[in-house]
Amino acid sequence: MNNRLYPILPLRDVVVYPHIIVPLFVGRSKSIAALDAAMAADQELLLVPQRDPKTGEPNLPDLHTIGTFGRIVQMAKLSDGTVKVLVEGIQRIRISEQSDTDTFKGAKTPLPESDSLIAEERKSIISLAIEQFGSYLKAHDRNPEELLDPLRQLSNPGQIADTIAAHMELDIKDRVHLLGLTDVAERIQRVLVLLAKAQEQFELDRSIKKRVKQQMERNQREYYLNEKIKAIQKELGELDEAQNEIELLESRIKEARMPQAAQKKACGELNKLKQMSALSAEANVIRNYLDWMIDFPWSKRRRSRYDLHRAEAILNCDHYGLKDVKERILEYLAVQKRNRGGKGPIICLVGPPGVGKTSLGKSIACATGRDFDRISLGGMHDEAEIRGHRRTYIGALPGKIVQKLCKLGSNNPLILLDEIDKLGSDHRGDPASALLEVLDPAQNNTFNDHYLETDIDLSRVLFIATANTLNIPGPLLDRMEVIRLPGYTTQEKIQIAERYIVPRQRKENALKAEEFRLAEGVLDTVIEEYTREAGVRNLEREIGKLARKSVRKLLDHDTTSIFVDKNTLDDFLGVAKFHRNEEDRQPKIGSVTGLAWTSVGGELLQIESTAFPGKGQLTCTGQLGEVMQESIQAAMSVVRGYLDEHDEAFRFSDYDIHMHLPEGATPKDGPSAGIGMATALLSALSKQPVYGNLAMTGEITLRGRVLAIGGLKEKLLAALRGHLKTVLIPAENVKNLRDMPKEILAALEIVPVAHIDEVFARAFCDTHAPFKVRIPPRPTHFTGSAMNNPTPGHC
Repeated sequence: MNNRLYPILPLRDVVVYPHIIVPLFVGRSKSIAALDAAMAADQELLLVPQRDPKTGEPNLPDLHTIGTFGRIVQMAKLSDGTVKVLVEGIQRIRISEQSDTDTFKGAKTPLPESDSLIAEERKSIISLAIEQFGSYLKAHDRNPEELLDPLRQLSNPGQIADTIAAHMELDIKDRVHLLGLTDVAERIQRVLVLLAKAQEQFELDRSIKKRVKQQMERNQREYYLNEKIKAIQKELGELDEAQNEIELLESRIKEARMPQAAQKKACGELNKLKQMSALSAEANVIRNYLDWMIDFPWSKRRRSRYDLHRAEAILNCDHYGLKDVKERILEYLAVQKRNRGGKGPIICLVGPPGVGKTSLGKSIACATGRDFDRISLGGMHDEAEIRGHRRTYIGALPGKIVQKLCKLGSNNPLILLDEIDKLGSDHRGDPASALLEVLDPAQNNTFNDHYLETDIDLSRVLFIATANTLNIPGPLLDRMEVIRLPGYTTQEKIQIAERYIVPRQRKENALKAEEFRLAEGVLDTVIEEYTREAGVRNLEREIGKLARKSVRKLLDHDTTSIFVDKNTLDDFLGVAKFHRNEEDRQPKIGSVTGLAWTSVGGELLQIESTAFPGKGQLTCTGQLGEVMQESIQAAMSVVRGYLDEHDEAFRFSDYDIHMHLPEGATPKDGPSAGIGMATALLSALSKQPVYGNLAMTGEITLRGRVLAIGGLKEKLLAALRGHLKTVLIPAENVKNLRDMPKEILAALEIVPVAHIDEVFARAFCDTHAPFKVRIPPRPTHFTGSAMNNPTPGHC
């Protein structure tokens, strides 16, 4: 090992590789002393990079332990005291430092290189390195041949890697790292990685520069063309210098007759626009905002009509029935006629699909002389759809309410909020809560839209909401006046079809009255056997089907008229979809017809029960909800107590009971089937048949009381569609019979019951049983004349 001490020259931001000649400018006193010491000997020295290039006067710990043993080729002192020196690297070394007073000195330990490359790999990697280095030189606008020709003469991959690294723009850390790599394969692979990174960075920089240049050229071109167009228009006299865009906006703001706060806001935004470039993005945002502010009908309104006779005639012409709804609209018009400044009510029409909720809104708008539009709320999750987006968002817009008012051009239209019970809620907000401010008459005169950022008066707007169910948040429901549309009777449907649906389908299918005729009773058959529903939507589809097939028959068979009767109805509509067998109306043991309410109207609910010897187990099937399962348990307890009272020998634990509600794929829930379940259980245990043309509804308590239920009209309509004769209802629901159509009261025997004993007395065909059954006298049924004087139930 050679222990000779050589002068050490600290290098700031450069690394000298072996076999590379590098020019250096030296100005530090200790560095100049190291050069002098080397020249006094044999011109050999150690070239060691600093750890931190920012260090002005480095000490020995500030230097790397890896360096290059080199030789001074040429040295010249300049007039400013600095020294220019050419040094040539000889070999990689590791340094063991020693120091004296004038300069750093250290001993060198050579770092031997290792080469694991095979011949074919060596040739391939050398070729790849030279090729990538050539691309690097071209990308940096340097002459590649000047450096590549000498490089191609070399065969040592390590020397090639050092040469390439010396001519690349590398960070000092990467240079020191390459200097410390003694394995030739690892060193040249590292150089290839650095070349690839440099090429990728060059491509990225070139792409950015290209986009910036294109944008600058486009802006300059647009500015030039705009100025040229203005100059041409000025020469032609088409542009009045005094009437520019700013002045036009200012005049439109004055003409909009905004409230003071809104006008102040608009003028403030206009002043901002005056100080901006017309081509800036923010200027376009402000122009859009001012357009919405100007288009909003602050003071524009339609003249409302308060002619009660005309309004009543329009409502009666457009809709059959719906007495309560028509009376409420006429009451509103009467109040508005006396008090023109009164606030508009918030009406919510609740009913199954197809009963005419949306079309009723159009008729009300026509009757009151208002503009009409609708907003579909079904599936809406974003609160900004109601309140608007804030202008900080890209593509921000006002809320649906403001958009509709701007579209209609009046501040007192009728806006229909469709499907309000189907509002959603998620991370984007709660639209139902946003509607609270819109639908509250006490505060909707100061509704604040996030986009317009000013108060808006919605008190003159007549809002009408529609829903299939009352599944509406409580605070929102509290702000609306609910009017129910339960559905239509068969006679009402026939009248609607004859007055509205058939003429409309004739017109839509280009049929004349004499070309398409329906026999008497056809509509009744279509209603009963093809469309069993609460509304008339499917009825219109079936009549439309009749009309379309009639058009085809007119063209194919060259006939002049199509007459549809009951015998040919199957040819047009196919096999009947609904059919009630006469067997269903026969008395059966363990089978009771209940009545259920659904979102699409009332439905018949079959309750079946059977009992057989066993150990007192109960089985329930039919996809029953928790409430209905609890009703079964309550009915079991009531029947068990009833049997214990009337037959001491009867053992309830000797029987297994299976209760089933058909149509098992349909979920069922609710408490109103309690008396039906109790009757089915007692029938199955006593083997007494239940009237087949009888239906019942009512919740039951453990003491046998029958509690009130909801949706009575829908349930009675379902019984009427099912051709039942008698319906048992809770005595507490007698008050609801006042609003029932006379057709229902005339067609059904409605019997109020207050206790389960009255239910049993009315339900069973035969009072003979294996045990002594005490049957109370049958209560008087209700008709239209006896409705106001009910017989009190047994408690």
